Amino acid sequence: MTIPLKPLTLIWIIATTVIGSSRAQQPASAAVDAHAVTAALNYTEGKNHTITLPNAVALDMVWITPGTFTMGSPSSEDGSYEFEHPQTVVTITRGFWLGKTSVTQGQYQAVMGNNPSHYDKAGLDAPVEMVSWHDAMKFCHRLTKQEQAAGHLPQGYAYTLPTEAQWEYACRAGTTGARYGNLDDIAWYVGNSGNSTHPVGQKKPNAFGLYDMTGNVSQWCSDWYFEKLPGGNVTDPVGPDSGSYRVLRGGCWGDAARLCRSACRLANHPDLHASLFGFRLALAPSR
Repeated sequence: MTIPLKPLTLIWIIATTVIGSSRAQQPASAAVDAHAVTAALNYTEGKNHTITLPNAVALDMVWITPGTFTMGSPSSEDGSYEFEHPQTVVTITRGFWLGKTSVTQGQYQAVMGNNPSHYDKAGLDAPVEMVSWHDAMKFCHRLTKQEQAAGHLPQGYAYTLPTEAQWEYACRAGTTGARYGNLDDIAWYVGNSGNSTHPVGQKKPNAFGLYDMTGNVSQWCSDWYFEKLPGGNVTDPVGPDSGSYRVLRGGCWGDAARLCRSACRLANHPDLHASLFGFRLALAPSR
């Protein structure tokens, strides 16, 4: 199977990757009434929210209204890959919250007690990297437990990674082109990054108020990777039940423009750590 692994990713993995063996437990699924949930939270549907992490570190969450969009790219799009086809009409039936930025080094350290980042000199406001998919899920699980213990989350609601469909819907923010703005205006990529990450929120946001959806670090999604989009019309897709690779989205500081498009789908082994990989927090009912 052809996996869209970037040449730079492969070189970095050979040189510096540490393979992790830990697994993050995922919260047990439970049916949750949306109105009961938002009543129990300090969260209100339609409004953004700020989580206060340990040591008074803030993490801003943006409300994403449900809707329908076209996932994937047309073959006519410059840089389009075959694994972004066929275009698929996706309906997101439930709103959710998504991190205003990728999780930063300071936010990760506040929850996990360590900072694994290679680019630590970029500062605590730079995105955390050198995190595997399992590391990202462990962060989500630990934050969920902390917030539940503090009475901020009802049972059955959890911090997690966005699905691939949620991620693209949020990235596009109503746009239909290759990107939600001019690449240099919205992203740190190989053409302007100086081969390093940068503090989050310095580039222009999309129409939903989300920063760095493209560039800086590639972002883990919850889905197992699948070779093609399903096509047709689908509702709240979550990807296949199993696989070998987890989805990464958004492109990173070391990527060419082709990989920094709203539809571009990448994947890698969930154990891998690299300075290319980060993540963005979502809040949604447990699956």
